[in-house]
Amino acid sequence: TKIALTSLSAMVAETTTFPIDITKTRLQLYGESVIRSTNAFRIASEIVQKQGFIGLYKGLSPAILRHMFYTPIRIVGYEHLRNNAASSNDSLSLFSKALIGGTSGVFAQFVASPADLVKVRMQADGRLVSKGLQPRYTGSLDALNKIVQKEGFLGLWQGVLPNVQRAFLVNMGELACYDHAKRLVIQNQVCEDNIYAHTLASTMSGLSATALSCPADVVKTRMMNQAAGKEVMYRNSYDCLVKTVRVEGVRALWKGFFPTWARLGPWQFVFWVSYEKFRRVVGLSSF
Repeated sequence: TKIALTSLSAMVAETTTFPIDITKTRLQLYGESVIRSTNAFRIASEIVQKQGFIGLYKGLSPAILRHMFYTPIRIVGYEHLRNNAASSNDSLSLFSKALIGGTSGVFAQFVASPADLVKVRMQADGRLVSKGLQPRYTGSLDALNKIVQKEGFLGLWQGVLPNVQRAFLVNMGELACYDHAKRLVIQNQVCEDNIYAHTLASTMSGLSATALSCPADVVKTRMMNQAAGKEVMYRNSYDCLVKTVRVEGVRALWKGFFPTWARLGPWQFVFWVSYEKFRRVVGLSSF
């Protein structure tokens, strides 16, 4: 039941916030080809002008497919590990929750990495289309087939190391902070266990997750976008990190911070409010 509810909540959240995600991905890739002043609003408007509103949803299908694996594993896994770690949830420290959140995120991301790779490649393809060039892939299945043919089965896990690093940081910030913040809000009688508590907790967890994960997210996006067999810009995650800082400065590691946070905030709000509501409807206790 929990797996079905997390999948449903994730689908709603992903569809709602996907235009912000594609803007974030394009912004992170921007410095690789052209270095000039740009921002999230300019990139989003360019996508709409050149590809229409539908261009903001390029890569949505693999994104939803990814969440069918990623979100149930990390959310249900976290809750299971948390409940087994202590007889009372409140007796767990924030550090313990952070470690549990990070661990469940790593396992979930490893399983979902191929779908994440397809999503990033298809989002990046939109740049080729906007320049009048032929996209690399016609759809999700075509992308999967071509990646396996050209880069081998293991090619589906291209960029898996920065991917799981990011997943550890995101879930350490997101799950632990949401869980801890919600309980603090309720214990301090700021409000009851309702939509207001869920909104406050999801906002705080979104900010902490973004600040922790943005550098790893930039590295992950650039590593996953480079196809094997062509000119390799980065040898590994560390090389990508060093070259990004050397060429574009330290601030480049937080490229896409605003759209990342602008996406994580609404995503978490929609997800957690939906998930908590669905749990209540089917008679489950609060997360």
